[in-house]
Amino acid sequence: MIHESYSLSKNVCLRTYLHENFEFNPEKKRPLVLVIPGGGYNHVGIREREPVALKMLSLGFHSATLTYTVAPMKFPEALTDLADAIAFIRENASKWNVDPSKIILCGFSAGGHLAASLGCFWNSEFLKAYISHSQEKIRPNVLCLCYPVVTSDERYCHKESIENVIGSISEEDSKKICSFLKKSDMRDVVSIEKNISNDFPPTFIWHTIQDEAVPAKNTLLLADALYEKGIDCEYHLFNRGKHALALANEESAKADGSHIEKECSIWPELFKNWFDGLAGLI
Repeated sequence: MIHESYSLSKNVCLRTYLHENFEFNPEKKRPLVLVIPGGGYNHVGIREREPVALKMLSLGFHSATLTYTVAPMKFPEALTDLADAIAFIRENASKWNVDPSKIILCGFSAGGHLAASLGCFWNSEFLKAYISHSQEKIRPNVLCLCYPVVTSDERYCHKESIENVIGSISEEDSKKICSFLKKSDMRDVVSIEKNISNDFPPTFIWHTIQDEAVPAKNTLLLADALYEKGIDCEYHLFNRGKHALALANEESAKADGSHIEKECSIWPELFKNWFDGLAGLI
């Protein structure tokens, strides 16, 4: 395994977990899973980093983890961090033996919101004003969303995540972004289900009914929006399980032994099976 750390800016760090190719197939290219931890946009969780990256490595993917800007910030700082990270991966794709057409974002909770946001806006006009990369260079090919924050609807939203991601954006910038996206306010801008286009990536989603922090209605709204647009989607809604399960097994459990749910721990294999079935679609 090739394990390296790259500082992309003051707040952004990319850590890679790469397979070394064998002599009999030195040019083998693999998909890469970029793991984006949650944390309510006020910190970047630890349990959703390396354990997930190593699991994805065991399933045959290259993987990497991302730390990104959190509060205090203003929209779209975290989004541009993610765009920069994907561009960096594609710039190094040949060196790392990564298939640049198979960049997968695996986001948890607020990290899932960040991944889905780029799925919405990678080719939007508003984002062009904040990045120097071409749209194709920052395009996510596939999303894997794990109990993601989705909606800004007051009835179902994770209030802290929504407030933190919008942050201290100025009224002028807010009006500019809303104008580009034809939205009435910033809450509509950051509500994923209201921004699904035909260019949204194929998406795998899992959640639990018992999630106490991010209600399952978040992913029900997202799955319905993807269905309406005809986006390839697989959705698993498990019964038991707290928020922030990560791998839902001993490898990512908390020190007190909590956050283990055997029925949910199958999700990486379910994702791999679904991803393998996308051949020819991405």
